[in-house]
Formats: sequence, C-alpha cells, structure tokens
Amino acid sequence: MAISIAIETPLQDDVRDLVARLNAHLLPLSPLEFQFKMTVEQMAGADTTLFVARDETGKAVGMGALKVHSAELGEVKRMFTDPEVRGKRIGSALLDAIVGLARDRGLPMLMLETGTGDGMAEAHRLYSRSGFTPRGPFLDYPDSEWSAFYEMPLKVEASA
Repeated sequence: MAISIAIETPLQDDVRDLVARLNAHLLPLSPLEFQFKMTVEQMAGADTTLFVARDETGKAVGMGALKVHSAELGEVKRMFTDPEVRGKRIGSALLDAIVGLARDRGLPMLMLETGTGDGMAEAHRLYSRSGFTPRGPFLDYPDSEWSAFYEMPLKVEASA
C-alpha cells in the first residue's frame, strides 16, 4: 500500500471524518473531563500543523498534528490511524513527520498526553518505539489515572 503524508488543512470533510472516528474511539475509554480533544477549527490555528496520510486512492487514512506552545515546547496532538490500515506503520510515518517538523523549527522538547488502558496500548507502543519516554504531567494537564504523558528531547544543531 502506497501512502503519502502531507501537511493539509483540517477543514476538509474527510479529515473531519477522521476526527469524528478518533473521538468515537476515545469516548468509552475515559471520562469526558479527561479527554483533551482539539476541534478541527482549533487544529486550523496558526500554532498547529496537521499531517494527513492518504492511500493510493487519495483516501485519508491517518492524521497527526504538531501544536507549538512556545519556542521551547511542541506537543503531538490528534494521532489517529484508520483501524483498517493499522499495522502498516502509518502511525510511525506520521509521528516521524511531526518529529521532523519540530526539529526543523528548532524545538528542544516534544511532549504528548494520551489515554491509558487497553484501548491505548497500541499508541503507547508507538510512542515508546519512536523514542518517547514516560514523564509526569505538563502544561495544565491534570495528573490522573486516565492520562499517560511522554516526552522526547530533540537535539538541536548549534549554529555556527
């Protein structure tokens, strides 16, 4: 399966569908007050860059975003891969694109919050395999049994 990954606007029907499917997946996994979702309108803000994975027919099969909080911190948001194509390393490719953009922008740290429990085991494996390590809460996320937090320090080349 040939997959292409590109920066796109979230304000597209097929991306809205991916967001709706991600939200439906998350709904039964934790209480609503511990689900920190971005809407497509929020994802369209200047501080967020969305990557969309498409198959050879142009169908959107995955997404992931980089939200820049400051010159010191970027956050991985809204990672999702269509269950029909899981296991084909699309999530890894999306995460690589996000990490690459964070490095290109000179961000020294990338963090993320994700859910816990059986429904999130694949996500935890992806983040660990990709070099993220567990950490405590960051920004204004509460410390709870419903969240797992990860970080990845990024090596930024010193200017000559």
